Amino acid sequence: MEKLALKEKIGYALGDGAANIAWRGVATFLFIFYTDVYGINPAAVGLLMLIARFSDGIIDILMGILCDRTNSKYGKFRPWILWTAIPLGITLSMLFTTPNLGPTGKIVYAYATYLIFFLVYTANNIPYGALMAVMTGDDKERTSLGSYRMVGAFTGGMLVQGALLFLVAQFGNINPSIAVEKIDSKKYEVTVSTSHDVKNVNIKTKDGIALFTWANTAKADSLNVPTQGKSFSMEAKKEYSFIVAGEENLVDKKITIVDQKRGYSNAIYLLSVFLALFLMVTFAATKERVKPPKEQQTNLGKDLKDLIRNRPWIVLLVIGMLFNVYNSIKQGIVVIYFSHYLHNQLLAASFMIGLMLASIAGAMITSPLGKRFGKRNLFIYALLFSGAVNATLVFCGPGNITGIFVIGIISEFAAAIFPTLFFAMLGDAADYSEFKNGRRATGLVYSAGSFATKFGGGIAGAIIGFVLAAFHYNGQDEVSIQGAIPGIVMLMSWIPTIITLIAAGIMTLYPLNQKKMNEITLELNNRRSKELA
Repeated sequence: MEKLALKEKIGYALGDGAANIAWRGVATFLFIFYTDVYGINPAAVGLLMLIARFSDGIIDILMGILCDRTNSKYGKFRPWILWTAIPLGITLSMLFTTPNLGPTGKIVYAYATYLIFFLVYTANNIPYGALMAVMTGDDKERTSLGSYRMVGAFTGGMLVQGALLFLVAQFGNINPSIAVEKIDSKKYEVTVSTSHDVKNVNIKTKDGIALFTWANTAKADSLNVPTQGKSFSMEAKKEYSFIVAGEENLVDKKITIVDQKRGYSNAIYLLSVFLALFLMVTFAATKERVKPPKEQQTNLGKDLKDLIRNRPWIVLLVIGMLFNVYNSIKQGIVVIYFSHYLHNQLLAASFMIGLMLASIAGAMITSPLGKRFGKRNLFIYALLFSGAVNATLVFCGPGNITGIFVIGIISEFAAAIFPTLFFAMLGDAADYSEFKNGRRATGLVYSAGSFATKFGGGIAGAIIGFVLAAFHYNGQDEVSIQGAIPGIVMLMSWIPTIITLIAAGIMTLYPLNQKKMNEITLELNNRRSKELA
């Protein structure tokens, strides 16, 4: 029942900050990186995410078993956080590295690096999640720790989602030749060239206001849609001309051209360093206190039997998968939505920062709301509210920036409650198993969290890929992009909402209300006191 010091809670929170540099970096940017920058078909990307995450989700169970059988002077779970800190940063960097390969080679490389990344992520994240359940035996203190954890998670997410696109612009600068010729007060012809081939660049003005159309090229005949920037490939010493309208006093210094391959790679390399450092702090700042019952013998068969009879765990497994489908669809489509529907990719960074700030507020309010309504009821209310608000994005046009921000922030405030409650409730499920069966397998129980997260993200990636493929989306061809706009809007609005309605119905089956948890906590503390006597 020991209360946790503030510095230990913050130290633990930094671990999820690190995990979310990796997780949100992949969930938010990898899909558009694969399709728009690396040139992989969206359906192939969706299938990759589904297959890889399902297979890796199976490994989660094995990792939970391994953690429960790890014995070291540092405990069962903390050592894994230290051992995987640097490998996780390296494998994240590999995902955003683009070797020069053919279509088949790109797919092979994507599968290999994706699988390796999630293998290392599993070895890091399951012990990290399980550590929460053994830092304290007080379920209310665990809910408080969960709030700190989610603040750390959302801060890490804000770091990657808010900074990455700006780092891409900084690291991807190609120092091009730019000529600006004035046509009238708000219209210019801009001609650009570079000394070397660049496979994928993005051109826009720094203010992001001006509209670009092609001029004096073959593309102007088939593609002359005004947008706040253009993505294309540049050949060495070849000139590319645009008509740019909507900004006054345009000069070459106000034009940005970014090599997205180099920009993404270098930005992720930098963030990976912070990831590794945060995990090392988590290892040093935390302590394991709750031990399995002294008389408990290692028995995998009994552990698995207890697990499949653990009704709270079964319900949480399904709920975790569903709310991660919901969150991952929204995260995976947001950059595509802002890039191709609003034609302002950098504005996506501001949007995601707004969502992260709302998420931090949602995580902080979860503990008092959980005490007021109970964890199960609060989960249901949050699912219904977040989904209903998010569906209204379907009514927002490209010019309704304020409405999009307001709807997104309100929806995300409620959505932040999902993971905050989920990981605290997994600890409750571990307590329930010990209460009912006299045995505790914390790592195995927490493997549900990682499995649900990964498999839910895989389903979300498949949904995004298949919907975009159905609308013939090709991230390197603007004609196909414009034709896929209805699918992009659907993925941003009402498609995720369907998931929350299903999840809310299933959550009604969760059996652990607050009265039951008070009974379980009291009984387990009495048992542990007798063991220490």
